[in-house]
Amino acid sequence: MCFSFLVPSKAKKTVKLQPKTKTLKNTKFQFTKVADISAAHLLHDIYSSFLAPLTPILIEKLSLNFFLIGLLTVIQRSASLLNPLIGIIVDKKELRYFIILTPAVTAISMSMIGLVTTFWQLAGLLMIMGISSAFFHVPGPVLIKKVSGNKTGLGMSFYMLAGELARAIGPIIIVSAVSWWGLENTYRLIPAGIIASVILFFRLRKLKDFDFKKPSSSVNLKQTLKELKGFFIVLTGYSFTRGLMRGLLITFLPVYLTSKGESLWVAAYSLSILEFAGAAGSLVAGGVSDKIGRRNTLVSIAVVTPFLMLFYNQTEGLLNIFMLMLIGFFIFGSGPVLLALVQEKNSERPSFTNGVYMTINFALGAIAALLVGWLSDYIGLAQTFQLAPLFAALAIPFAFLFKDAKPKLSE
Repeated sequence: MCFSFLVPSKAKKTVKLQPKTKTLKNTKFQFTKVADISAAHLLHDIYSSFLAPLTPILIEKLSLNFFLIGLLTVIQRSASLLNPLIGIIVDKKELRYFIILTPAVTAISMSMIGLVTTFWQLAGLLMIMGISSAFFHVPGPVLIKKVSGNKTGLGMSFYMLAGELARAIGPIIIVSAVSWWGLENTYRLIPAGIIASVILFFRLRKLKDFDFKKPSSSVNLKQTLKELKGFFIVLTGYSFTRGLMRGLLITFLPVYLTSKGESLWVAAYSLSILEFAGAAGSLVAGGVSDKIGRRNTLVSIAVVTPFLMLFYNQTEGLLNIFMLMLIGFFIFGSGPVLLALVQEKNSERPSFTNGVYMTINFALGAIAALLVGWLSDYIGLAQTFQLAPLFAALAIPFAFLFKDAKPKLSE
C-alpha cells in the first residue's frame, strides 16, 4: 500500500476490480442453477429406469435367460464407449442443449418397451436410450461443477440425489402404467416426457448468461490421459468391483424377489426402497466428503457395505427391508464423491475427462452385470446373492488407493 503512489490511477482500478468480480462469481454456490440441472437429471433417469422393474415380464414374454438380461445392460451402456468422443464434442458446444433435448429422446425410446416382440427390438430401443443417456450424463456433472463454486461435493450430491430419486420413482411409474393400461400401452407415457423437456428449455436457457470457459484447441488429449492415468487405473478397479454389487441389485433384485414368490408390485417397491435410500446416501455423502475428504468417504463406504449385504442375506421381514435401505444408502453414496474427484482434476478438458470416467463407470458396470447374469445362470440367482458380500469386499483395496484432489474444506 505504501508504494501505491507509483501506480497510475487507471492501472489501480484495473488491478482492483477485475479479479475480485471473477473470484466471487467462481466460488459462489448457485442453488437455482444446481436445482435446474438436477431436475433435468430427475426427468431423464425416471424414464431410463424402466427396464429393471419390467424384467420379470420381459423374461416371460421374450423367453430370456439371465445372461441375455445382462447382455441388455451391456447393449444399453455400449454407447458409453463413445463418451470420450462425446466429451470432445460437448467441450466445444453449448452444454445446456444436451441437457434439454436428451430427456425427450429417452422418454420416447423407453416408453415404447411394451411394444417390442423380439429381443433385438428391445436391444435397439436400449441402444437409442444409451446414446441419449451418454449425451446427457457427460455434460451434466461439468455443468454442476461450474455452478457449484467451492462446494463441488454438495453440488454433486444434489445432482446424484435427483438421479437416485428418479430410479426410485421410475419403477413405480412404469409398473403403475402396466397395471392401468397393460404392457403394450406404455407408449402413453411419451407426452409427459416431451412436455417436461419443453419446460426444461425455458428453465435452462438462462444458463446462456453464465460464463463457460471453452477449452483451448491446443490442449493435448493424450497428455490429459497421461496425467490422469494412475487415477483412472484405480477408478477402473473400483468401478468394476462396485459394478458387481450394483448390477446384482439394480438388474436382478426384482427377478430375485419374484423367484421367491413375491409379486411384481413387491419387487418394484423393493427396488424403489433401495433407490430412495440411495438418494439419501447421495445427498449426504457429497457434503460429508467436502469435510472429511473424498478418499476417507469412499473407504468408509467400501468397508461397511459387505457387512450390510451379509446381514441382508441372513434376515427377513422388516429387518430385511431395513438392511436393504442401509445398503442403498451406502453403495449409492459413492456416486457424488467419485464425480467430485473427477471434476476436481486439473484438466482443461472437463467434459472429455468426465467422458472417460463415464466410459469406465458405465462400460465396466455393464460387463459386471453380464458376469453376474452368467453366474446366476450357472449356479443360480439365490446362490449369487449369497456371494454378494464378497463382491462388495473386493472394492476395499481400490478405495484405499484413491487420493484427494484437494485439501478438505474447513468448517
